[in-house]
Amino acid sequence: MIQPRPTQVDADQLQCLLDMLPATVFFIKDLHGRYTHANMTLVRRLGLSRREDVVGRTPIEVFPQRLGDAYASQDRRVLAGHAIASQLEVHLFPNRGSGWCLTHKTPLRDEQGGEIVGLMGVSHDLQQPDGRHPGFARLRRVLDHMEAHYGEPVRMQALADLAGLSLSQLERQFHRVFHLTPQQWLTRLRIEAAMALLRGRDSIASIGLSCGFSDQSAFSRQFKASVGATPRDYRRLVAAAGV
Repeated sequence: MIQPRPTQVDADQLQCLLDMLPATVFFIKDLHGRYTHANMTLVRRLGLSRREDVVGRTPIEVFPQRLGDAYASQDRRVLAGHAIASQLEVHLFPNRGSGWCLTHKTPLRDEQGGEIVGLMGVSHDLQQPDGRHPGFARLRRVLDHMEAHYGEPVRMQALADLAGLSLSQLERQFHRVFHLTPQQWLTRLRIEAAMALLRGRDSIASIGLSCGFSDQSAFSRQFKASVGATPRDYRRLVAAAGV
């Protein structure tokens, strides 16, 4: 029996295919972090209408500063050989508002699979929980517990016990329903709470502790990874915007 040969799909074809996915951002960048390909979802989220307005430019040139700087820093890590998988982040949406996404970036290598020649990435909007899943009611207890206690130390094993599941079962079922791991969902709750509190006058250290972070360093590191700015810089941005 003759086995079919796989069809080679080039970057232009892939870009056009992913133009059809409004919830997914797709891009390829060169060694200097400049876009060589960008699907129309990314173009529209930047408030632009033509792909040519993005190609040849860097994230610093097309995104607001806090996001552009964060994405450029990510790109440098990936171009040094470190892939990024399932990074939970706040991204721009078409109305210029923000929402949660999962980002994946990987180095692109030459045909011999050796030298890095660029990077490719996707960011997918976080979906709504699947309330029809048979395990939703059981997992809702876990979610309610995290929402009530995100400011305290939360053990994943304790959440599994609450649901009457093993830890691996909890991970699998939670991901199927909420499209995140329990730890990612907990991080989301903590960052959202911190973003709200940073609009007030409490100290950054006290906000971090009240949101469940062990110390200010851990708080700043996770906040910047998710939001693209340190808590201090985010507070300044919010104040400057009058939000």
